[in-house]
Amino acid sequence: MINFDELFSLIGALVMCHSPSGHEGEVDDLLMRKFGELGLAPRIDAAGNLIVKIAGSGPGSLAITAHKDEIGCSVHDVEADGKVRVRRLGGAFPWIYGEGVVDLLGDKGVVSGVLSFGSRHVSHASPQFAYKESAPVKWEEVWVETKLSREALRAAGIGPGARMVVGRHRKAPFRMGEHIASYTLDNKASLAILLLLASRLKNPPLDVYLVATANEEVGGLGALYFTKSQPLDALIALEIVPVAPEYSVEEGPVPAIVTEDAFAPYDRGLNQTLHRCASAVDSQAQLASLQGFGSDASFSLRAGHVAKAACFGFPTLNTHGYEIAHLGAIARCVDVLEAFCTTGAHTLAQPR
Repeated sequence: MINFDELFSLIGALVMCHSPSGHEGEVDDLLMRKFGELGLAPRIDAAGNLIVKIAGSGPGSLAITAHKDEIGCSVHDVEADGKVRVRRLGGAFPWIYGEGVVDLLGDKGVVSGVLSFGSRHVSHASPQFAYKESAPVKWEEVWVETKLSREALRAAGIGPGARMVVGRHRKAPFRMGEHIASYTLDNKASLAILLLLASRLKNPPLDVYLVATANEEVGGLGALYFTKSQPLDALIALEIVPVAPEYSVEEGPVPAIVTEDAFAPYDRGLNQTLHRCASAVDSQAQLASLQGFGSDASFSLRAGHVAKAACFGFPTLNTHGYEIAHLGAIARCVDVLEAFCTTGAHTLAQPR
């Protein structure tokens, strides 16, 4: 049984590592250390994926992925007065962050600024007046106020292509009884599941690759590279599963199996095996058919890189925002995947 206090602390340590798409070095450092403490030897491939192989006792191979990158923005321009204009990477929207501190990740350090929408005490003469009525705020209409000159920002290595994420001092997770609330649970709680699974797997019946993938939020680029270069019998992507009125997913401690998403249907046989493994560890599993959603698994399926794939995760409120999830659902993902790797995966190996 996973201790919720320890799980909360592990997720918190991962959350505090900035890791926008393509700039994932902070979380890489922590993952390398954590996997190393387990006696494992992670490596980082040319696409930035962090890979741990747990050798199996027989034929076959399975990959379980969790993406490293969090949603954020890319610097579009730095104006003469030091205002920084940004554009989104992945599913980031300005109204999710709200006005407040954000961190700009420069080549020579982090510069904090304030995501700004303009004053509220304005008339029809101001463009932001519409925000008070009905118009959504768009990235093209907001800026990061740093109170630094363009030259000072350039000296810090902040220019087009630099990344922006929510400020670190706003990132610390909040405990709500058996729930955790935080930015970036989307990827950081899934990485925690990978680490806990790695601590349990010993001599599985087939090779298991635990992969912290890069650049998932911008098209699953890391997973596509990995699955193109590494033959696999199956892939399971760890993900958040959105709680929304159009999906029959209940918030709480029961994990969920995604049957299909916007990119591909998932393998029925893998889903049935995940269901059996959930029952074997005295758990249940919900089913979800999702729209407006994709994963490392469906990206790889659609590209023809894997023949069988599944998506498994924990129900989450406020996805891609200030997310809320039940610690029990996250913990049960570890239990179910351990059962899958040790007893359920023997049917995966196919003659080559």
